[in-house]
Amino acid sequence: MSSALTDLFPYPIVQAPMAGGVSVPQLAAAVSEAGGLGFLAAGYKTADGMYQEIKQMRGLTGRPFGVNLFMPQPEHAESGAVEVYAHQLAGEAAWYETELGDPDSGRDDGYDAKLAVLLDDPVPVASFHFGVPGAEALAALRRAGTLTLVTATTAEEALAAERAGADAVIVQGLEAGGHQGTHRDVPENDGSGIGLLALIAQVREAVSLPLVAAGGLMRGSQIAAVLAAGASAAQLGTAFLAAPESGAHAVHKQALTDPLYVRTELTRAFSGRPARGLVNRFLREHGPYAPAAYPEVHHLTAPLRKAAAKAGDPQGMALWAGQGHRLARELPAAELVEVLMAELADAETALSGRLDGGEGR
Repeated sequence: MSSALTDLFPYPIVQAPMAGGVSVPQLAAAVSEAGGLGFLAAGYKTADGMYQEIKQMRGLTGRPFGVNLFMPQPEHAESGAVEVYAHQLAGEAAWYETELGDPDSGRDDGYDAKLAVLLDDPVPVASFHFGVPGAEALAALRRAGTLTLVTATTAEEALAAERAGADAVIVQGLEAGGHQGTHRDVPENDGSGIGLLALIAQVREAVSLPLVAAGGLMRGSQIAAVLAAGASAAQLGTAFLAAPESGAHAVHKQALTDPLYVRTELTRAFSGRPARGLVNRFLREHGPYAPAAYPEVHHLTAPLRKAAAKAGDPQGMALWAGQGHRLARELPAAELVEVLMAELADAETALSGRLDGGEGR
């Protein structure tokens, strides 16, 4: 099955599906055309919106690509905590001259309708975030000719994906930008995630599925490291965020290498679920008080984030980024793939030389 996945794309590079308008068809198609695996992000879109992007993608490339879905979330948030947070955000709404969003705008992200589209008009690869689809759904996708990947942040989550019948696991380390793909949102575990290399080792011993490594990867030498650790491919998000084909806001792209933003943090401030972003004013002021309430907080803050982006104010935006953000390069996606592959080849040559006794003895 490892070859079934990697045979789809000649280079071991997967472009991470970044929801919120970043992973547009132009970006995904450019990566697939260059030899990697481009991904569309269906999160926060309607089923028809996802379908239209798939159609557009097929018009841009005949190469394989993937589509990522968010799993429906259990109802566990305390409405009182969300109401308190809404009160705390009243000043933000006044500042940006907008209303807060409706926290009860939906919990399932249109999952069933999107799954139906993918079964009716199959794509080569489908991945899932925030949980594991049912065994029936994974089996149906397999019959339709779709390979399935599930994000896991622990060995236990990887085992759950294997038992349900997933074809591969996306091993997401703590370094990754955007939302952690934990299957259950447990506030007591905030900040206790596992770094990527340690996680790959743990998951390799727990499951026999092929692994796609994700988390802070920005250079070909890092891809070499995760391949050496046992991954079949590397998934990069922040590295492609700065590409001209990316749908990220220009302010977001500029912030990646702006000296003003020296670090990232996992925060619930924008969505109610742990997600890694550049530390800005909104994150500092509201992160400590944000409740564990996804997607309620996501819906609540959506108008604020939109208004901040419209005003070009990075201090009110969700500037999702991995720990390697300062290494971002403003290269076209296809050129970045080629640069990464050249760096990977150099790293593998250097490692081979050391193993043959050419260095370090």
